[in-house]
Formats: sequence, C-alpha cells, structure tokens
Amino acid sequence: MRLKVLTCWLILALCFPSHLGISEEFAKVQVPLISLIKKIPARPFLAMTGSEFAKSILSMSGSRREQAILAQMMKGNLPDFLRNLKPVQLVERLEDGKLTTATIFVTPDYLAIGSDDDFLSIPMNLYTAIEIAPKFGFTLPTKKMVDAIFDQSSFRLTPKPMPSGPRMSSTQYYVDHNRKIRDQRLSSGCPLDTLISGTKKDVVLTNHLARALGKIAIYGWHRFSGVPIQPLTTVHSASYADYSHGIRLVSDIVLIDGEPRSIYDVLKDPRFANVLSDEGAIPNARQLLTIRY
Repeated sequence: MRLKVLTCWLILALCFPSHLGISEEFAKVQVPLISLIKKIPARPFLAMTGSEFAKSILSMSGSRREQAILAQMMKGNLPDFLRNLKPVQLVERLEDGKLTTATIFVTPDYLAIGSDDDFLSIPMNLYTAIEIAPKFGFTLPTKKMVDAIFDQSSFRLTPKPMPSGPRMSSTQYYVDHNRKIRDQRLSSGCPLDTLISGTKKDVVLTNHLARALGKIAIYGWHRFSGVPIQPLTTVHSASYADYSHGIRLVSDIVLIDGEPRSIYDVLKDPRFANVLSDEGAIPNARQLLTIRY
C-alpha cells in the first residue's frame, strides 16, 4: 500500500511544470516524496557559511580536511537548494522489446557546504562520499546517469579547468574554482534551484571499482558539445580528491515505468540494469558504497 501511494504522488509531482523546484511541488500537493530527503539533517541555524568553512580548513592536511567536510555534512550544513531534487529520465528498450523508462531524482548541483547565499562546492574523496550518500538515502550516479543529467540540465556551464599540478588538491584551488563557478552562474543568470552541469567531474558508481579496490572512479565534466573532458578512469586512489571533482547524489529510490523500486535492486537486475547503466548489471552496487579498503 505504501509503495502504491508513493507511486501516485511521484507521478503527480512529475506532472508539474519543470521550472518549479521539486520541494515547491511537494508543498503544493503535500507529496510524501519529501521522504526522499528526510535522512538529510536540517541545516543548523548558526552553521558556518561556505566562506567561513573555507577559512577554517585552509591550512589543514588532506585527511583533516576530509574529516571536517564529513562533520559538516553530517550536521546538515549544506545549502537548502540542494534538497530540491530534480527528476531525470532514462529510456531503454529491453531485450524483450519493451520500452522502459526510469526516473531518477538527483541533487540539482554538486554537494556544497554553507548556505544558499554563501556556499563552497566541496570536492571529497571516495571514503567521505560513501559515508555521506547512504546515510542520506542516496547513491552515486553511474556514467549513464551522468550523461542523462547533462542532456537534461537546464543550464550547462562551460568547464573551467585550472593548471594541473600538486596544487590541484589544495583548499585554495577549491576556493578559486568555486569562485569561477559562482561568477559563471551570475553571468548566465542560472538560478540555484535548477539542474546544472558542466562545473565538475563526477565521482561515479561502476563495476570497475570491484576490480580496482582502493581506487576512485571519475567521469564527466562535459563540454557544451556533450563530449566529456574526463573518460571513465580509476587511476586515482580512493583517498584522492582535487578541485575538479564533484559529488552529485542520486536518490536510492527510482521509478521504473512509474513504479518505485530500490535503485540497487534495479542495478543488479540483468533485465532492467541497462536502463541505468551502460555496463549492464552492477550486482554489488550497494556493497561498493559500504566497503572500506
């Protein structure tokens, strides 16, 4: 019964104009889809802004910075607009000829720390990302999902790579790149609550992680043409992060032809996995988000 009710409200929510934020749609029809973000703690009233957090971690080592990022996320110190989930559809013809549609629900942008008025888009390593995602009721996107998000984004910003080298992992690079993205947003008139892409590479879920233990999988940063700067790679250690990486969360509940299902069940199902993954089934997707190397 609960799944049937949720299905009905999900379909109603998707019928509203796309320019409305999902959370606004919930408010209009009292949609229980709000349950998709119920595990994300409310942002504390006196939480640090993005600028304050940047200053606090400026001289930290990489490991201490990751601990500080995790602590802020677990407190719910992320901008409210990131709770405004966006629907993205993927369509695939199954082996039996049936056309199947999956609707995933994603954060409009990459994870950030701070308020809507002052936030820092924050890269993080795989260990930190997989601490956060499952506890919030989310997972990481597959390569196919990243492509679909780019295709359906309301705003596609031009990637802004910075000079490579050791400083790529520095907090100062995080801050400088965040400023570039903010300036792009302002000049393009991009609202905070719209689906956006082109600003970061994605940390992704892939079968390659099972064959490359201790690695992080990176993909994306699409040019306006749709060609990604970064092909799928697992060259970096799971403890690595640099300014170009972003964490976009995907709800662990997905609609398959209008019916809500666990995204992990779909990814391990040989019949339906191709709707969400261009590498076929990812049978241990859930385990890949809980493993500790």
